[in-house]
Amino acid sequence: METHRLHEELLNREVRMLVVGCGGTGSSIIGGLPYLHQAMLVQGHPYGLHVTVMDGDTVSPFNCVRQPFSRGEIGLYKGIVMVNRINLFWGLNWKAIPRALTAHTLAPYYAGYGEPTLHPDVVVGCVDTRAARAIIAQSTAGLSAVGYWLDLGNSHSSGQFVLGEPQNARNTRSRARLRTVAELYPEIVDPALDDEDEPSCSAIESLERQECFVNTVLAQHALALLARLFRYGQISQHGGFVDVATSRSVPLAVDPLLWRRVRKRAV
Repeated sequence: METHRLHEELLNREVRMLVVGCGGTGSSIIGGLPYLHQAMLVQGHPYGLHVTVMDGDTVSPFNCVRQPFSRGEIGLYKGIVMVNRINLFWGLNWKAIPRALTAHTLAPYYAGYGEPTLHPDVVVGCVDTRAARAIIAQSTAGLSAVGYWLDLGNSHSSGQFVLGEPQNARNTRSRARLRTVAELYPEIVDPALDDEDEPSCSAIESLERQECFVNTVLAQHALALLARLFRYGQISQHGGFVDVATSRSVPLAVDPLLWRRVRKRAV
C-alpha cells in the first residue's frame, strides 16, 4: 500500500468542484460540502471550495420522499433549489447549471459552442446509469484538465465510492496515478449493461427498489475521504465499498499491485 499526495496547487487556491447529479446521493453530497468548505477554511486553507452543481432534472412528487425536496418545489430544477438553499444559509456564491453533462462540457476547445465554460479541479459523479457514468469518464479524460474524478454509485443496499485521477492533459501516465472507477471496473461504464426499466414514479416502489439511507451513508464516506485528503494532504485509501444491509465497509487501498489484480479480473 502506498500514499497519494494531494495536487499541491489545490492547497494554495480555491478548489473548483463540479457535482454531476442531484438525486439521492448527489443531494447528500451537496448538503455536506458546505461543512467541508468551512472545515478547510478553519484548518488554514486560504479559499476553500467553489461548487457548481449540474443536473437537468426537476423535482417530482416521489422525490419528496427520499430526497431533501418539498412539495412546494415540485417542477423546479433540483440543482437550483439545492444551491439557492445553500447560498442563502451559508452566504456562499455557488452555482447551478440546469442541464445535463455532455461529452464536450469539460473540453477546453469547446468553450463558446453552447457549452458552459467550466474548469473543475474535482468532478464528483452522482449518476445512476452506466451511460451517464461513461459520459463523465469521457469528458474527464483526453484534453481535459480535471484533477480528480470521485465516482459514487449504489444498488439496492450497497455502493462504491472511488477517487481517481483521469488520464488527461493534467494527469500524465504514471505507476502511482490513482486509477479511476472506469479503469478498475470497466463494466461500470458499459451502457449495454444498464437496466432498461424506467425509474419508478411511485414512492413506495422506489423505496422497495432501494434501502433507506444507502445514499446518505455512501455520501458520508465519500465526504470523509475528501476531508482527510484536504486536511492531511494525503491518503492511503482512495475509496471503498459500503453495504448498509450488513453494516460493512471495505476500503480500496492506494496500491498499484491491487489495481493490476482488479483489472485482470475484469478482463
